[in-house]
Amino acid sequence: MSFEWHEIHDSLVMTTNTLRFQKSFQSLRRGNPALADFVDPAALLDVLHGAVDPAERKNRILRALTSAAQVDDPASECALTLLLLALWPGLDAVRRRLLWRKTGSPDDVSSDVLARATETLRGLDLRRVSRIAATVLRNVERDALRAHCRETARWRSVGDVDPDAVGSTCGAEAIFLRRDVEQLIGRDGDLVLRVAVDGFTQSEIAGTLGLSEAAARKRYQRAKRRLREAFDEFV
Repeated sequence: MSFEWHEIHDSLVMTTNTLRFQKSFQSLRRGNPALADFVDPAALLDVLHGAVDPAERKNRILRALTSAAQVDDPASECALTLLLLALWPGLDAVRRRLLWRKTGSPDDVSSDVLARATETLRGLDLRRVSRIAATVLRNVERDALRAHCRETARWRSVGDVDPDAVGSTCGAEAIFLRRDVEQLIGRDGDLVLRVAVDGFTQSEIAGTLGLSEAAARKRYQRAKRRLREAFDEFV
């Protein structure tokens, strides 16, 4: 049975309103100081989706939920559901980019994004990760693209793939493109490609690189200018 992406989101939201979920949430609150201030799941998600609270507080909340989701406990499903809803705007952006790059049908991409997000959250090594949201979203998209590239390479090897159906640049082509651009404009070459080619927004790249949005925008504009100047030399 096929479900629309927004229907999956609506189903997760409805789950948070059940009595069983509310009891699990109260159990999570009692066990973690980072969650203790929230009277219900809606209040927690409002903070995580809002622009008022500092990023460090949001990261502490996500870290607490991730830790809870990795424990063999009835409340772990509650924590995982909250994490998926908290990361939904980012997962939605990942899904749109994967669709733009023609990595699969809408249903397949939706299932893949959710499965990879769940797997990543369950297996995330919190001792080695500082920024939860950026790490999870980056890993989900990276792994989905790698899988797509491997599958594309396999079909190409047997001559059974339509080149027009392959939306993304895979393998050596992508490596050479990044190498050449970075040789022209330096370390920000990857930043330019991830915005101009991969479809990231400057705000998303800022989060991934640990920069403020203003700093990422400034570096992007400066790198674009250097790239334009480099191209002008060949004209």
